Amino acid sequence: MNLARYFGYIPCLLSVFMLTACGVPGPPHPPSLELPQPVSDLDALRKGDQVSLAWTVPTETTDRLRVQQLGMTRICRSLDQNFANCADPVGTVSPPQLPATSKRSDRRAQTVPPKQSYIDRLPLSILRNDPGAEIRYAVSVLNGNGRSAGLSNPVVVPGMPAPPPPADFRAQVTADGISLSWTASDESADVPQLRHFYRVYRREQGTNNQVRVAELLFRGLPSYAVSDQSFEWEKTYSYWATVVTLIPVKGQEETEFEGLDTPSREVFAHDVFPPSVPSGLQAVFAGGGPQKFIDLVWAPDTEIDLAGYNVYRREQATATAERINQELVKVPAFRDTNVKPGHEYFYSVSAVDVRGNQSAPSAEAGERVP
Repeated sequence: MNLARYFGYIPCLLSVFMLTACGVPGPPHPPSLELPQPVSDLDALRKGDQVSLAWTVPTETTDRLRVQQLGMTRICRSLDQNFANCADPVGTVSPPQLPATSKRSDRRAQTVPPKQSYIDRLPLSILRNDPGAEIRYAVSVLNGNGRSAGLSNPVVVPGMPAPPPPADFRAQVTADGISLSWTASDESADVPQLRHFYRVYRREQGTNNQVRVAELLFRGLPSYAVSDQSFEWEKTYSYWATVVTLIPVKGQEETEFEGLDTPSREVFAHDVFPPSVPSGLQAVFAGGGPQKFIDLVWAPDTEIDLAGYNVYRREQATATAERINQELVKVPAFRDTNVKPGHEYFYSVSAVDVRGNQSAPSAEAGERVP
């Protein structure tokens, strides 16, 4: 190899290497305005004269960088269908603490973004007896310098006044279930296009699970009552009721919103109620051989918590009947093999539930052993 030629390439290679290492400067990037991305998942729920708003706090800027500092969030409310700014907010929410990330990167943190909420109380002055009345909300998240990238997605709630809750709401434990009753609200039809109904809720003690127990349309009655039979005995429950307004929407399902709740009523569903008294008891002698017995049959009780039956027997000269079964009888039939010729026996049966509540004895049925 020609060494002179080889060493002649070295300066060229070094020049290429230096150019590659230094890089070619690109166009300058404008500084970020650090504007949080507008909220896109604002949600609203109206209950009585209160509107509950909830949203996810933005953690990225409009430049897709991690938000370094958040400012206040403005709560915007308007009766205008096309409101585009929040010059007069109805409230503000302080900025939350953003999730921490590594200082080596501005990439989004792998954590769940924080949530925020706000409750707005509607003034009576903006509510109208018009099925088409609507109230719109949006939120505007500011940066640390008080600037915003714009409003969130808009949400709409009905702008009708909410009917008052029912009066004198009561809950009482009975043998047939939890009896719920109340005095009617003002059911005058101020707006004929609207429909209203009562909705009753139940919550088991120690849980947050709300269960709809019943719904009854307004019928112009002075009072209403309904029985809850879907509960479990020996548990504590809270019950309450509210009025639901149904608003017609052309070409869509009706919109609904709830009024304020009645005070809740707490009951302990303690079962002290016995099953119904068995009926149709019959006693028939049988046994042609040395073994003699009397067969008993009766109509079955239909309670779902029935545990069984007790069978009682007395003789004519005895006023007090004694139980003759050792364990609860599971079916509505029994064979008495402890009988003697020439004796007449009188039988009765009672029903027992799983909590030990026992019914009164049935009507007696008598039979004589020949």
